[in-house]
Amino acid sequence: MQIETPPTEKRYDKPEGERRGLVIVHTGDGKGKSTAGFGEHRIFEQLGLPIEGLGDGFSWKSQDLEHSAQLARDGWQKARAAIMDGEHFMVTLDELTYPLIYGWLPLEDVLQTLRERPRDVHVVITGRRCPPEIIELADTVTEMTLVKHAFRAGIPAQRGIED
Repeated sequence: MQIETPPTEKRYDKPEGERRGLVIVHTGDGKGKSTAGFGEHRIFEQLGLPIEGLGDGFSWKSQDLEHSAQLARDGWQKARAAIMDGEHFMVTLDELTYPLIYGWLPLEDVLQTLRERPRDVHVVITGRRCPPEIIELADTVTEMTLVKHAFRAGIPAQRGIED
């Protein structure tokens, strides 16, 4: 490890723009996309903030992919309504990239919703292989890089840590 001298000067000027809702994307193969998107969901439950799962989990566990696709379409309609009603400070679309990649949701509808959302609504999108059109539209994009993962060493997922 190389030791550095702490900065003594401000590295950037304060932005002059006005505040508005942002589109934030957390993508890539590394861990932490969902956690970055909304933190550990159990704390939200304890605080009484709404979290609603709108799919049926991992596609490879699905017994009926058409049913999974319909759940994704129905879930998107609920999420779209939550974004467009303007009553929420932030809407997190956890793992939205998969229904887009699988062709279960029309990308153009998602892009249009993001463009036309109320001015102060933040939207956070997580998931691997985020479509470039969403990355282009987003205000902030972070790509999580996998460096090392316990699962590859034979350690199973653990609830609350990596499920």
